[in-house]
Amino acid sequence: MYPDPARHAPYERAVEVHQPTPIPPAVTPAPLVPVQPGHVPAVASVVLPDGRVVTGYAMSPMQPEPVAAKPVVSRAAVNVALGGVGFLAVCGGLLLLTTFITALTALITQLITLAAVIFGGWIAEQVFSASGHKSGTTVNIRKAVIKRNRFYQ
Repeated sequence: MYPDPARHAPYERAVEVHQPTPIPPAVTPAPLVPVQPGHVPAVASVVLPDGRVVTGYAMSPMQPEPVAAKPVVSRAAVNVALGGVGFLAVCGGLLLLTTFITALTALITQLITLAAVIFGGWIAEQVFSASGHKSGTTVNIRKAVIKRNRFYQ
């Protein structure tokens, strides 16, 4: 029903084959000579409850390695304590940083307020002071008469 898929030739590429080169030993080892143990271990036989006999060599029990002396304080406790000290140092630094930023903000606010008060006072004095020379033309009107929408002096 369906056509067979087109078969393509395998991708041809150059293949390099590397053969391992044995490295000669620096010192020629002595030939291995099989050595018999000093004594042949005894063969032990055990009769199981169902009547079968199991035969084998008796083995001496393995001696466990001596246990190293445990430290007075465990490593986990030391790691937790060091982590706590580091956390407290970071928290203290962050607290000092936020305190510094708050104080700096208050200082800037006070400087802006002081500048506004001083500059505003200076402007108010310039506007409301009567002393000093004012530029412009001063016209004194003594008697003014308005007749038929005309101004007479």
